[in-house]
Amino acid sequence: MKLSNQAHLAYCTNVHRGNSWQETFDSLENYVMKVREEVAPEQRFAIGLRLGADAARELAEPRELYEFRKWLDQKNAYVFTINGFPYGNFHGTRVKEQVYRPDWTTNERLDYTLLLFSILENLSEPGEEGSVSTLPGSFKEFLPGEEIPDILLKKVNACALEIEKLAGPKNLDLHLGMEPEPLGLFETTPETVSFFDKLLEKGSDEEIIRKRIGVNYDCCHLAIEFEDAHEGLDSLVKHGIRLSKLHLSSALSTKPTENNLLRLKDFIEPVYLHQVTLGKDGQCIRRIKDLDTALEMQMAGNLPEADEWRIHFHVPLHASPGGDMGDTRLHVIDTLFWLSKNQNACRHLEMETYTWEVLPEKLQAGTVVEQVGKEYQWTLEQMDKIGFSLEKN
Repeated sequence: MKLSNQAHLAYCTNVHRGNSWQETFDSLENYVMKVREEVAPEQRFAIGLRLGADAARELAEPRELYEFRKWLDQKNAYVFTINGFPYGNFHGTRVKEQVYRPDWTTNERLDYTLLLFSILENLSEPGEEGSVSTLPGSFKEFLPGEEIPDILLKKVNACALEIEKLAGPKNLDLHLGMEPEPLGLFETTPETVSFFDKLLEKGSDEEIIRKRIGVNYDCCHLAIEFEDAHEGLDSLVKHGIRLSKLHLSSALSTKPTENNLLRLKDFIEPVYLHQVTLGKDGQCIRRIKDLDTALEMQMAGNLPEADEWRIHFHVPLHASPGGDMGDTRLHVIDTLFWLSKNQNACRHLEMETYTWEVLPEKLQAGTVVEQVGKEYQWTLEQMDKIGFSLEKN
């Protein structure tokens, strides 16, 4: 949906299963349109589309694209952003660190991303803006050296040049948002700035890179790093890094008491990676790759004393886990408040709670459609408080 400041708000369809295009389209019919009826039946509805590589190849066929455009017109809906982070299957099987493969050292990642931009170009009207989000280059574990490989920077530079070509004929504002994530190649704001400095140093055209390559700022991820939203966003803008998209998402947070650590076992599951950061006095003092490992290390007495744990487990925006378990929704609110003071800084907003299937049972209250509807309600209420509203028809 379009907001009064001309920004667009959607929820990311990676919450739904969909490896093939048929599965993805079925989720649009069976879930997304029902969410639309819950939250904005009279508005032109914005879709944050998740397309894996298989689905993208199938949708890219001219006939499929034609039929999809016709469906969007019939439903009074539009796609303004595509989630291109997960390349393969994202539900029902072990994803963990494999979500970073193939990374940006490979042709597979480059080709897949450009295919997504080609689809987005076909779905866009002249002069419109569109974004694709992607991983932060790679996973630190995959590239243990301190230097960012030149091949990775060359692939991202090549992507920028190809986006420029794709965007030209229709005068589109297309851009790629690289998404800092805990234990990703770059995860904090300082690491993000350093990455872009190297990209610009190695790149062939600074103007094109700054225009076509930016950051997908995920509130969950930066909150896990114990960052201040205002300081981080100000720093990105100060360094001339484009804010491609804002992910409105919340992480799990708790004090590491004996009872809370016992409750955290309910959040161990085999599909997604749940990186853990330990904080003391508001600063990150340790990072652990996954929640089960962190709990084992704590039991063995191998972790430093901390006053807070933050866990990369997306929890509902509208509902804190309860008890002594908390969340990082304040980072989302701070981000929206910052945006209200910098309204031209970013026009793409996307809610992204993809973990509904693996949440502890007591947090799975109602259907996915009902839950996403409540996330919209919470988000729009927060935005209304600081001066955003839906664009009037």
